[in-house]
Amino acid sequence: MEKLLSLEFELFAMIAVGFLIRRIRLLGKEAEGLITDLVLYVVLPCNIFNSFLKAGQDSSAAECIAVLLVSIGIQLLSLLYSRFAFPKESPDHRCSLSYAMICSNAGFLGNAVTEGVFGAAGLMLTSIYLIPQRIMMWSEGLAIYSGVSDKRATIRKVVTHPCVVACFLGLLVMELHIPFPAFLQQPIQSIGRCNTPLTMLMIGMILSEIDLKHLVDKTILIFTVHRLILMPLIVFLACRILSVSKNVAGVSTLLAAMPAGATTAMLSAKYKRDPEFATRLVVFTTLCSVPAIFIWSTLLV
Repeated sequence: MEKLLSLEFELFAMIAVGFLIRRIRLLGKEAEGLITDLVLYVVLPCNIFNSFLKAGQDSSAAECIAVLLVSIGIQLLSLLYSRFAFPKESPDHRCSLSYAMICSNAGFLGNAVTEGVFGAAGLMLTSIYLIPQRIMMWSEGLAIYSGVSDKRATIRKVVTHPCVVACFLGLLVMELHIPFPAFLQQPIQSIGRCNTPLTMLMIGMILSEIDLKHLVDKTILIFTVHRLILMPLIVFLACRILSVSKNVAGVSTLLAAMPAGATTAMLSAKYKRDPEFATRLVVFTTLCSVPAIFIWSTLLV
């Protein structure tokens, strides 16, 4: 409990710093895109690869396969949900609601949370978990907004994404017990440690742009219950029935409790699908995810 409280306070403090940075205009809006690219293409791949080096003794190929299968099941469940949920909403709102159910913020906020709760093993399993979500994100996710899906482009993006490359390289080094030189591991580890601070700063910067007086409505509130409570509850019960390991069950449940992904707002703006609603959806679920993640973490550790 003390560790979880300390982690929550640390995350809150870093989010507050990001909030303040934008409010006093120390950094402009363009900095958000730069920080996002830096994390996704440099910092996070280093963090992922280092997690395999650190967690190799405590994890197994069986756990990697188990978390991959659980993730595939979650994606199929999310896809089914997105097809039939909120039928009375406007087409623009349905796009964002469907996409946010399929593509959570597990790839950004999730890495920081699982690493904080479960250590290097948690981050390694998160890397495997995210592969099906990345595939859905660039296929069905894009098709929701654009109406088209390029399978060849999806495969190319998945295979060449730095996070996926780092995941496969880490698996190779871990399973084949390839000795990795310390003079290379140290800089990779140092860069990877920047993941959580930069991620939390980014979330704080996003939160600073929203008028909290008009943040929530009935639709967003209902979606938040589904996203942060019902979905992880289903995953938790399924993991208990299937008797998967504690790490796999914990990581899968926590990642299922992640808020709507920030790309929801980005894509809604690109395709002109009521970006204001999508941004409120992302921000409100992100705010509510803080107590939700703490409660789920308390139940899982």
